[in-house]
Amino acid sequence: MRLRTLLTLIPTMFLLAACAGGTVVESDLGIKGAPDWVNEGSQALNDKDGRLFHGLGQAPAMGDAALQIATADNRARAEIARVLSSYMDLAANDYAAASASGESQFSVQQVSNQIRNSTKLNLAGARIIAHWKDKKTGVVYSLAELDMKAVKETLALSRDMNEDARRYLETNADNLFDRFVQENKK
Repeated sequence: MRLRTLLTLIPTMFLLAACAGGTVVESDLGIKGAPDWVNEGSQALNDKDGRLFHGLGQAPAMGDAALQIATADNRARAEIARVLSSYMDLAANDYAAASASGESQFSVQQVSNQIRNSTKLNLAGARIIAHWKDKKTGVVYSLAELDMKAVKETLALSRDMNEDARRYLETNADNLFDRFVQENKK
């Protein structure tokens, strides 16, 4: 029982440490022999596969391979949350700028907070799409992906969001995403 509790707490502690540390993933890690996605790091991208949020997580060599993979997966999801949160900040600020003249400042701020809080709901659509282990170091890398389509579907179904904000995001989400990608190019 005590071992089970310990095994449950360890990944949680790693995830919290990854989130609390504000990990910054370089745009080009330069790891020879690594897949492109490892070297590109966490990002938002618009390509032939659609508008996507990618999160790169990693975990050092451990005695337990399953724990190492779970840790890398959790860190990849945390990176998606970080990138998505930045996108939501852009959306909230854009909505606030567009709506400031028509609504009270308190109401705009309230809606902006609703938009930012929707990040948690959207992470449910994130999935791990790749793993890679560096044979030299034993580090495992995970790539999580969240499609903008899933984000828009989640926002459309959100019952807690102001109707005007929901309409604004439905209309402008793709343009905001494209602007976000352009502003965050390295």
